[in-house]
Amino acid sequence: ARARRVARPKAFYREVFIEERGDGWVRLEGVTFTSRLLALNLAGVDRVFPYVASCGRELDQVAPPREDFVQAYWWDLLKGALLMQAMGHLTEHLRRVFRLGRTARMNPGSGDADVWPIQQQTELFRLLGDGAARIGVELTPSFLMVPNKSVSGLLYTSEKDFRTCQVCRRKVCPNRGAPLDQAMWERLHGTAAEPTT
Repeated sequence: ARARRVARPKAFYREVFIEERGDGWVRLEGVTFTSRLLALNLAGVDRVFPYVASCGRELDQVAPPREDFVQAYWWDLLKGALLMQAMGHLTEHLRRVFRLGRTARMNPGSGDADVWPIQQQTELFRLLGDGAARIGVELTPSFLMVPNKSVSGLLYTSEKDFRTCQVCRRKVCPNRGAPLDQAMWERLHGTAAEPTT
């Protein structure tokens, strides 16, 4: 009940057009992202939606004591559910307002390190301008976000279903949304994927 009273999940996005692209990179409003997979996924795409979504800082202000591990665990699950709610609303809003068909998204740091390096969060936040700060999301020096249940990335139209999980070799992941796609991995890397832990 306490969470319901204070929770304020939120999201911010921008509409941005691709200025230039090359082998393994794309440039959006002067900000260059280097990722072979991102460049491949955005081939034929002119417009993307950089976004950030969060469960909101309000929940951290009334969080249970960290010493109460059970309550802290449930609180963290609740924050994750609120983040998913924010992402669902954001995706539906973009589809409705911009009349988007099928969409996909990519997130820096999601999956293997070479898919789209987490360090590129800095460039993504630069592209978002003050949008992240306006919804209370902060990027730390280690490229993680506060609140911890926040996500940032690029949403774009795509005829193909895509999840970063398809090119992630991690065998054990509680958030895996799709199995490793060997064919996609080989197309990207030229070799078979060896699973990691």
